[in-house]
Amino acid sequence: MNATLSAEEIGTRWFQEVWNGRDDSLISELMRPDAVGHLEGGETIQGPEGFLAYREAILGAFPDMEIEILNKLSDDTHVCLMWHAKGHHTGEGMGLVPTGKEVEIRGTTWIRVEDGKILEGWDCWNQGGLMAKLLEESTVAS
Repeated sequence: MNATLSAEEIGTRWFQEVWNGRDDSLISELMRPDAVGHLEGGETIQGPEGFLAYREAILGAFPDMEIEILNKLSDDTHVCLMWHAKGHHTGEGMGLVPTGKEVEIRGTTWIRVEDGKILEGWDCWNQGGLMAKLLEESTVAS
């Protein structure tokens, strides 16, 4: 159990090991089964299974995606991470024809931790802008 990890440590491990390291085994260790994720566009996901499906869609489109944490702000139960993601759109995840283009995304994730695990998270990034750009690139490439 992660009761000894701070909210900042949990948030850092989430990006470095779960996203960048693709460590599926760590998801259940860092996330409660009843966790809720609030995504762009008003979508929500539930628990580790919901997160895995979401991450699979993103990495399906950007298999080489890496995320750099730019800044962190935390207290005992929350961590806010500002991040920069970069990857090439070479996969068919997210329902678009691959463009091969490199994309860069900046965003913020706010995580609430309870009993040493992620209970709730909010993502804020311009998903609509990314999708519009990829759709435009996809139609130009056809």
